[in-house]
Amino acid sequence: MRLTLVDRILELEPGKQIRACKCLTMLEEYLQDHFPRFPVMPGVLMLEAMYQTAAWLVRATDNFEHSMVLMSEAKNIKYSDFVEPGQTLVLHAEFLKNEGRFVTLKCEGTVEDRTAVRGRLVLERFNLAETNPDDSIKDAIAKKKLREKFELLYPAQKTELIN
Repeated sequence: MRLTLVDRILELEPGKQIRACKCLTMLEEYLQDHFPRFPVMPGVLMLEAMYQTAAWLVRATDNFEHSMVLMSEAKNIKYSDFVEPGQTLVLHAEFLKNEGRFVTLKCEGTVEDRTAVRGRLVLERFNLAETNPDDSIKDAIAKKKLREKFELLYPAQKTELIN
Protein backbone atom coordinates (compact mmCIF):
# COMPACT_ATOMS: atom_id res chain seq x y z
CA MET A 1 0.00 0.00 0.00
CA ARG A 2 2.12 2.86 -1.26
CA LEU A 3 -0.59 5.49 -1.58
CA THR A 4 -2.00 5.93 1.90
CA LEU A 5 -5.43 7.53 1.91
CA VAL A 6 -6.16 7.04 5.60
CA ASP A 7 -4.55 9.59 7.89
CA ARG A 8 -5.94 8.32 11.19
CA ILE A 9 -8.22 5.62 12.53
CA LEU A 10 -10.69 7.40 14.79
CA GLU A 11 -12.74 4.48 16.15
CA LEU A 12 -12.51 0.73 15.81
CA GLU A 13 -14.74 -2.10 16.96
CA PRO A 14 -13.17 -5.30 15.56
CA GLY A 15 -15.77 -7.50 13.91
CA LYS A 16 -18.21 -4.59 13.69
CA GLN A 17 -17.10 -1.20 12.37
CA ILE A 18 -14.37 1.38 11.86
CA ARG A 19 -14.20 5.16 11.42
CA ALA A 20 -11.17 6.80 9.86
CA CYS A 21 -10.33 10.07 8.15
CA LYS A 22 -8.42 11.56 5.25
CA CYS A 23 -7.60 15.28 5.49
CA LEU A 24 -7.27 16.60 1.96
CA THR A 25 -4.62 19.29 1.41
CA MET A 26 -3.27 21.06 -1.65
CA LEU A 27 -0.06 19.11 -1.07
CA GLU A 28 -1.68 15.99 -2.55
CA GLU A 29 0.31 15.48 -5.73
CA TYR A 30 -2.66 14.26 -7.79
CA LEU A 31 -4.53 17.56 -7.24
CA GLN A 32 -2.06 19.35 -9.49
CA ASP A 33 -3.47 17.46 -12.49
CA HIS A 34 -7.04 16.72 -11.47
CA PHE A 35 -9.04 19.81 -12.47
CA PRO A 36 -6.27 22.35 -11.64
CA ARG A 37 -8.76 25.25 -11.45
CA PHE A 38 -11.22 23.21 -9.39
CA PRO A 39 -9.12 20.72 -7.38
CA VAL A 40 -11.15 17.84 -5.96
CA MET A 41 -10.31 14.35 -4.82
CA PRO A 42 -10.82 11.95 -7.74
CA GLY A 43 -13.67 9.49 -7.28
CA VAL A 44 -11.39 6.50 -7.70
CA LEU A 45 -9.28 7.74 -4.76
CA MET A 46 -12.41 8.19 -2.64
CA LEU A 47 -13.17 4.52 -3.41
CA GLU A 48 -9.57 3.59 -2.56
CA ALA A 49 -9.87 5.41 0.78
CA MET A 50 -13.03 3.40 1.57
CA TYR A 51 -11.22 0.18 0.63
CA GLN A 52 -8.19 1.01 2.79
CA THR A 53 -10.46 1.79 5.75
CA ALA A 54 -12.39 -1.46 5.30
CA ALA A 55 -9.14 -3.43 4.96
CA TRP A 56 -7.91 -2.08 8.33
CA LEU A 57 -11.14 -3.31 9.92
CA VAL A 58 -10.66 -6.77 8.42
CA ARG A 59 -7.02 -6.93 9.51
CA ALA A 60 -7.78 -5.82 13.06
CA THR A 61 -10.72 -8.22 13.29
CA ASP A 62 -8.52 -11.14 12.17
CA ASN A 63 -5.61 -10.01 14.38
CA PHE A 64 -3.46 -9.57 11.25
CA GLU A 65 -3.79 -13.25 10.35
CA HIS A 66 -3.71 -12.56 6.59
CA SER A 67 -0.98 -10.78 4.63
CA MET A 68 -3.34 -9.94 1.77
CA VAL A 69 -6.69 -8.14 1.99
CA LEU A 70 -7.71 -7.22 -1.54
CA MET A 71 -10.80 -5.62 -3.01
CA SER A 72 -12.69 -8.25 -4.96
CA GLU A 73 -15.80 -6.21 -5.83
CA ALA A 74 -17.14 -2.68 -5.51
CA LYS A 75 -20.94 -2.69 -5.64
CA ASN A 76 -23.43 0.16 -6.01
CA ILE A 77 -20.83 2.90 -5.63
CA LYS A 78 -22.56 6.28 -5.56
CA TYR A 79 -20.78 9.64 -5.58
CA SER A 80 -22.79 12.51 -4.10
CA ASP A 81 -20.37 15.31 -3.23
CA PHE A 82 -16.88 16.65 -3.85
CA VAL A 83 -13.97 16.55 -1.43
CA GLU A 84 -11.94 19.74 -1.74
CA PRO A 85 -8.60 20.75 -0.20
CA GLY A 86 -9.12 21.84 3.39
CA GLN A 87 -11.91 19.32 3.92
CA THR A 88 -11.81 16.02 5.79
CA LEU A 89 -13.29 12.87 4.32
CA VAL A 90 -14.58 10.77 7.24
CA LEU A 91 -14.74 7.11 6.28
CA HIS A 92 -16.95 4.48 7.85
CA ALA A 93 -17.11 0.74 7.17
CA GLU A 94 -19.19 -1.92 8.86
CA PHE A 95 -19.38 -5.68 8.45
CA LEU A 96 -22.37 -7.12 6.63
CA LYS A 97 -21.20 -10.68 5.79
CA ASN A 98 -18.21 -12.78 6.73
CA GLU A 99 -17.96 -15.88 4.52
CA GLY A 100 -14.67 -17.77 4.43
CA ARG A 101 -12.12 -15.79 2.46
CA PHE A 102 -14.63 -13.06 1.59
CA VAL A 103 -16.02 -10.21 3.68
CA THR A 104 -18.78 -7.83 2.57
CA LEU A 105 -18.81 -4.35 4.09
CA LYS A 106 -21.08 -1.34 3.86
CA CYS A 107 -18.91 1.75 3.40
CA GLU A 108 -19.46 5.50 3.34
CA GLY A 109 -17.37 8.65 3.10
CA THR A 110 -18.78 11.92 4.42
CA VAL A 111 -17.68 15.55 4.38
CA GLU A 112 -19.19 17.75 7.07
CA ASP A 113 -22.00 15.19 7.63
CA ARG A 114 -22.86 15.08 3.90
CA THR A 115 -22.39 11.81 2.04
CA ALA A 116 -19.67 12.09 -0.60
CA VAL A 117 -19.41 8.41 -1.55
CA ARG A 118 -21.02 5.17 -0.48
CA GLY A 119 -21.31 1.55 -1.54
CA ARG A 120 -20.57 -2.04 -0.64
CA LEU A 121 -17.17 -3.62 -0.90
CA VAL A 122 -16.27 -7.29 -1.03
CA LEU A 123 -12.76 -7.96 0.25
CA GLU A 124 -10.81 -11.19 -0.09
CA ARG A 125 -8.28 -12.15 2.58
CA PHE A 126 -5.56 -14.76 2.28
CA ASN A 127 -1.88 -15.53 2.72
CA LEU A 128 0.53 -15.97 -0.16
CA ALA A 129 1.75 -19.25 1.35
CA GLU A 130 -1.66 -20.81 0.67
CA THR A 131 -0.65 -21.24 -2.97
CA ASN A 132 3.14 -21.29 -2.56
CA PRO A 133 4.57 -22.44 0.79
CA ASP A 134 7.87 -20.70 -0.06
CA ASP A 135 6.05 -17.37 0.31
CA SER A 136 5.56 -17.75 4.07
CA ILE A 137 8.50 -15.40 4.65
CA LYS A 138 6.81 -12.76 2.45
CA ASP A 139 3.63 -13.20 4.49
CA ALA A 140 5.52 -12.66 7.75
CA ILE A 141 7.24 -9.51 6.45
CA ALA A 142 3.98 -8.07 5.09
CA LYS A 143 2.13 -8.73 8.37
CA LYS A 144 4.91 -7.08 10.38
CA LYS A 145 4.88 -3.96 8.17
CA LEU A 146 1.08 -3.77 8.30
CA ARG A 147 1.11 -3.98 12.12
CA GLU A 148 3.67 -1.17 12.25
CA LYS A 149 1.57 1.02 9.95
CA PHE A 150 -1.53 0.23 12.01
CA GLU A 151 0.25 1.44 15.15
CA LEU A 152 0.87 4.78 13.44
CA LEU A 153 -2.75 5.12 12.33
CA TYR A 154 -4.30 3.97 15.61
CA PRO A 155 -1.73 4.57 18.37
CA ALA A 156 -4.23 4.61 21.26
CA GLN A 157 -5.05 0.94 20.86
CA LYS A 158 -1.82 -0.53 19.54
CA THR A 159 -1.07 -2.78 22.50
CA GLU A 160 -4.65 -3.98 22.97
CA LEU A 161 -5.18 -5.19 19.41
CA ILE A 162 -1.67 -6.18 18.35
CA ASN A 163 -0.68 -8.43 21.25
